[in-house]
Amino acid sequence: MEVFEACGQISELLNSGQETEARNELIKLLDRQTREAFSYTPLINHLIRETGLYPYLDIETASWEDRFIHEAFKVDIGQSEPVTLHREQSAVLRQLLEGTNLAVSAPTSFGKSFVIDAYISIKKPKNVLIIVPTIALTDETRRRLQKKFSTTYKIITTSDAPLSERNLFVFPQERAIHYCNIIQDLDLLVIDEFYKASQSFDKERAPALVRAMLKLGKIAKQRYYLAPNITSINDNPFTKDMIFLKLDFNTVFLQKYDLYKKILKDEDKKSEYLLGILRNKKTRSLIYAGSYSNVDRVANLLNASTPEIGSDLLNSFAGWLSKNYDRNWKLTSLIKRGTGIHTGQLHRSLSQIQVHLFEVENGLHNIISTSSIIEGVNTSAENVIIWSNKNGRPLLNDFTYRNIIGRSGRMFRHFVGNVYILESPPSPKDTQLELGFPDEVLGDIDEQFYKKDLTTEQVAKIVSYKTEMTKLLGSEIFARLQAENSFMTSDVSLLRDIAMDMFENKQAWRGLAYLNSPDIEAWDRMLYKILRLWPGVWESTYTSFVGFIKALSRNWEGSIPEILDELDGLNIGVDQFFKLERLATYKLAALLNDVNILQKEIIREGVDISPFIARVSSGFLPSCVYQLEEYGLPRMISKKLHASKLINFNDHELTLHVAVEQLLKLQDRTLNQTEGFDRYILEYFFDGLATQDQAKDKKG
Repeated sequence: MEVFEACGQISELLNSGQETEARNELIKLLDRQTREAFSYTPLINHLIRETGLYPYLDIETASWEDRFIHEAFKVDIGQSEPVTLHREQSAVLRQLLEGTNLAVSAPTSFGKSFVIDAYISIKKPKNVLIIVPTIALTDETRRRLQKKFSTTYKIITTSDAPLSERNLFVFPQERAIHYCNIIQDLDLLVIDEFYKASQSFDKERAPALVRAMLKLGKIAKQRYYLAPNITSINDNPFTKDMIFLKLDFNTVFLQKYDLYKKILKDEDKKSEYLLGILRNKKTRSLIYAGSYSNVDRVANLLNASTPEIGSDLLNSFAGWLSKNYDRNWKLTSLIKRGTGIHTGQLHRSLSQIQVHLFEVENGLHNIISTSSIIEGVNTSAENVIIWSNKNGRPLLNDFTYRNIIGRSGRMFRHFVGNVYILESPPSPKDTQLELGFPDEVLGDIDEQFYKKDLTTEQVAKIVSYKTEMTKLLGSEIFARLQAENSFMTSDVSLLRDIAMDMFENKQAWRGLAYLNSPDIEAWDRMLYKILRLWPGVWESTYTSFVGFIKALSRNWEGSIPEILDELDGLNIGVDQFFKLERLATYKLAALLNDVNILQKEIIREGVDISPFIARVSSGFLPSCVYQLEEYGLPRMISKKLHASKLINFNDHELTLHVAVEQLLKLQDRTLNQTEGFDRYILEYFFDGLATQDQAKDKKG
């Protein structure tokens, strides 16, 4: 009778036009059905159909009309069997297949990857480029596409891969720009989390994403932009010919617990509540800590207050971490207690391994995270715990808060997601996305074409920049560099200042060639000079960062524990090592690239520091080794494969795709001579290279 009454209430909500409320009540009823194992009734199936949740239909108890709907909404998404889309997924897919340019705001649980995969399966485009916000999400997307489409498409994630007849490109925004002059025919441009083109949401990444949207948007036949929780979009040149769809269609229900009202900012009580939730919940939990310092604080609390869980798998991982990183690292002890850490600065392979362990049986129960968990991976849990109401230093805004709690619940696994709020949340607020031109990208803008979209001050800055750079470089050279997208740094003011300094102080810039020297002590003067071009970026003193670069130069020959011992005198531990290596491979490499380009044109002494730039950009590892870490293969295992002569990573002609082919041919031999957690990682790595049929054969 209770089920019948619940169905009656849902029906009343539908009849009164309150579909969202009806769908929420229905999802809660389906959650009850999962826990209490009562049978679906035809009435429940009817309500599922009415609310558009077609994948949830139970075919065994459905009427012929409901079975027809379940079958009619099936599509090929590249898997062995077609899947049923929900109503709104199907509507979006239909518009895409008709060639419409779409900007879509949809909840985290919407299932956006199904739509992209269905488009590829049905339309069979020649080239699709997907821009994702982080390297971690690049590999997660690659793994999904690899299983479905690698037999018909080349899947490209790095900037130096040659094209095939059909290609699926998956890049963060910084890499996408390199292919603007290479891709001649782009069928679909997908931008995931396109709200990051606004400096209000991501000041650091916005310029690079805007550049990619400008350049690639011009050659794309069709565009598909995705974001969560956007209410409206301002008039802007990036989405003006796109249809904006705001979809509030949820497939899970979020049950919120406002514990902050009982905690009342009492830190001891907050700790007690956190420990109590983790003790009483046997399902997976994401703990949003908000900042690196809070990640440390929660990690220390759990290390001190929770027992080791006795998992052979996790103990093996902890031992591997102790041997290959730092035996005193807090993560090593935390892993034994069933908890991992996810931040944007960990080695990519480490983050991937932990997310994988979070998904498997007998793996991690909890992950402590910064906002990297919402932009770095598509994982979710039954429970999300908001430990902090901050995002770094500033307070969380409502947009980011909703993004975080949207990680709670998952279709077919957790109909209801639990959100435990330990600090007061932001006030609800509609989010209008304001897209425009950051000052950093003005050098790439045609001020006449975009005059209506630029302020008077921006037009003046563009004219001034182009005039000054033309004077310093000459009109032909400057035009060529612009056309070739030669500069990696988006900040035009920085580029102009570098060019001006070289033009006026040519003698001071002589000596760049010393950076190619094998004598690391010869690097000091030019490294100091280059670092001072971009003050406030390196998160350390110039002396300690230069010392770090010199120690990092032994990254291939030495182990991380050995390098950390060398860095001990500079007070650089394992966490700081991650931060500084990321700065070196990303920001320092980009700055060195632009210095190299400008000095060739201004100083003209035949000096080329490209060899040094290549070494810095790959963390002084062979480029394939560094790239394979993005695929989930840590450098220490690559070193062992190299030492056993299974593969020669010192071969300068070895590309990523060739290395992957060689490793696949050696898969059985490699696994047979590997043991312990190294073998576990290798199995996960090879699984990410498998096609769907290969993965099925392995399971069979």
